[in-house]
Amino acid sequence: MATELLLLCDVEDLGKAGDIVKVAEGYARNFLIPKDLAAPVTEGAKRRLEKLRKERDELAKIQLSEAKTKAGKVGGLKLTITAKTVDGSRLYGSITPGDVLAAIEKDGKVSIDKSQLIMEEHLKETGEFDIVVKLHAEVSTSIKVFVVEG
Repeated sequence: MATELLLLCDVEDLGKAGDIVKVAEGYARNFLIPKDLAAPVTEGAKRRLEKLRKERDELAKIQLSEAKTKAGKVGGLKLTITAKTVDGSRLYGSITPGDVLAAIEKDGKVSIDKSQLIMEEHLKETGEFDIVVKLHAEVSTSIKVFVVEG
């Protein structure tokens, strides 16, 4: 026997918030409803879902505006990082995302998360590098990093 539920949150392999799905009674009773992932299809559940959706939309707008503000501060930032070299161009060690973050926080006075830096690999030689900073799903910017011998 299947039970019809209204999803309150996105559930992997089942549906997105707001979808009406049919699931087995045991799955509904033992997993979805106790974890507050779904509710029986009623007017009250629909009103609750609409309230949650409005709150999520407001939060998403706030996060987007904060990301745009940070992008304005970080965008076009030019950082110089000094490092020891082996032969004048190859670094003794490498420049990691942590090193770049420290330089951003020092020069740009903006704090960003390590996961927001898009570096395919560590910087292992002197030169000029463009590093993408993805602050939000819709907002990304680029910074220039100059690695010099020091």
